[in-house]
Order: sequence, then C-alpha cells, then structure tokens
Amino acid sequence: MSTEPKKMLTLSSAPAAERMRRYRKRRRRGIRCLRIQIHVSEIDALIRKKYLDQQSRDDLKAVEYAIRTVVLDALTNKA
Repeated sequence: MSTEPKKMLTLSSAPAAERMRRYRKRRRRGIRCLRIQIHVSEIDALIRKKYLDQQSRDDLKAVEYAIRTVVLDALTNKA
C-alpha cells in the first residue's frame, strides 16, 4: 500500500470556478470581454448599414456579431 495520497484531478462545478476557467481560456487566446451599452438608435444604424437583420434586433448574439463586424471593418479600413 502506498503512503502517498491519491491525486485526483476534479474540476469544480461551482459557477465562480466555471467563470474563472472561461476567463483564463479567453485570456490565453488574447480575447478580452467588454460590456457596453448601446441605444436602440445604434441598433437601427446597424440595420440600416446592413450589419444586422431587422428580425435579429433582439438577438444578443446577432447584435454582438454585428458590432464585432463593424469594429473589424473599421480596423481593416473596409468601412
């Protein structure tokens, strides 16, 4: 019988531990999360400029994608 305690790798399922794991993974990939507020008129502008469909105006993932596309276009001078 060994005198060393068993080493078990277990991941905590606590919400805080899961958030920290996601944060560290994003940080390793060079991604930063920002929380921004946008007005409905800015969503309307995304629709007018064809970055967002009218039907997707309340879809947070679609709005996030549209904003990322606008930023990418601006940074690569495609706007």
